[in-house]
Amino acid sequence: MINLRQTLLALATGGFIAGGAFAQSASWDWQLSEPVQPPDVSIFGTDPDAVTPEMIKQLGAAGVYTICYVSVGTVEKYRDDAGVFPSTVIGKTYGDWPDEKFLDIRHLDILLPIMKARFERCKAFGFHAVEPDNMDVFDNDSGFPLTRADGLRYIRALAEMAHRLGLGIGQKNVPELTGELVDTLDFVIAESCFQDGWCDEVTAYIRAGKLILDAEYTDEPINWQGACERAQKMGILMILKDRDLHAGGQSCNE
Repeated sequence: MINLRQTLLALATGGFIAGGAFAQSASWDWQLSEPVQPPDVSIFGTDPDAVTPEMIKQLGAAGVYTICYVSVGTVEKYRDDAGVFPSTVIGKTYGDWPDEKFLDIRHLDILLPIMKARFERCKAFGFHAVEPDNMDVFDNDSGFPLTRADGLRYIRALAEMAHRLGLGIGQKNVPELTGELVDTLDFVIAESCFQDGWCDEVTAYIRAGKLILDAEYTDEPINWQGACERAQKMGILMILKDRDLHAGGQSCNE
């Protein structure tokens, strides 16, 4: 039998992640809040500011495919590089997240070098791929007249950059862009696709032999057994987490 972990690692240097027939036997976890405590999984997503390079390299040596969180659609004032974003590309505050403000993604000349530095840091840590969060900035009240076309242009530029660095890159939510992105991106990280009824909108990734990694949340009244049954039939890797993505939770693959 093909070992999924070995397959993921073998493909990591080309920036691609295995899926399809392997999806049923894989497992994943996602932790963005400290303390990070990686469980025994095949795929692990986390924030580089919450871990050390040594931890990520140890996970990689153990055969875990690691995914690095990077916000590409907002600037977070607590990041070390927050000061490099010029005020001209910083827009409105992002809803209930007072420490985050939207970015004007039309300015590729400004944002791509900043994001490249972030991607390079992920690479230096030993991550295999990046999770580009807030890709849906164009669909929010950002303070800028952003369009779907702006979003696609930015995402494709980020994908090209990640692949040149030997990193995989995922689609984060935005199910409405699946048709335009499935041939470019390498996997999906979805939030509440079962609860919100849009898992079907990203299944093109499974048909393309790529993974769908979904997290459902404990603060929603989800039918967990029903969600797992559907996820397993569809080939989606699904976990149940608290909203802040601490260690712990449940997996449909346990």
